[in-house]
Amino acid sequence: MKINLYNQYGEINFDYRSAIKAISQYFKIRKSVSLILVNKEEIQKLNMQYRGLDRKTDVLSFESGEKIYLGEIFICVDKVKSQAEEYGHSLEREFAFLLVHGLLHLQGYDHQNPEDEEKMKKKQEEILNSLNYRRSENEFC
Repeated sequence: MKINLYNQYGEINFDYRSAIKAISQYFKIRKSVSLILVNKEEIQKLNMQYRGLDRKTDVLSFESGEKIYLGEIFICVDKVKSQAEEYGHSLEREFAFLLVHGLLHLQGYDHQNPEDEEKMKKKQEEILNSLNYRRSENEFC
């Protein structure tokens, strides 16, 4: 998988590029994705514009409907930082989680009901564990 990175956030003080590389190599499909890194104000605008929800969120995914282009993933770097602290794990792990979560959405996974949510959670953990982005023992979720 090819992940095209667009950093609209600015300077980022953790190693997000290694996570992008590892995750892109994990997904052995010949498709591309655009990954856009944004701040909390921008993600809130997008959430309002496309979902009608006037609040910040951590990740948004938009499917393209094209054969070789999966779509766009927007990750809020501010939320990466606050959620990593909240859950007691590294910034890299939180970033990897959000990227995998977004990619799974683009591949048809969802969490609208308990059964689908369980399938998605299992797939996320399988991918993250295989790439050594494991949950911290301090996590409460």
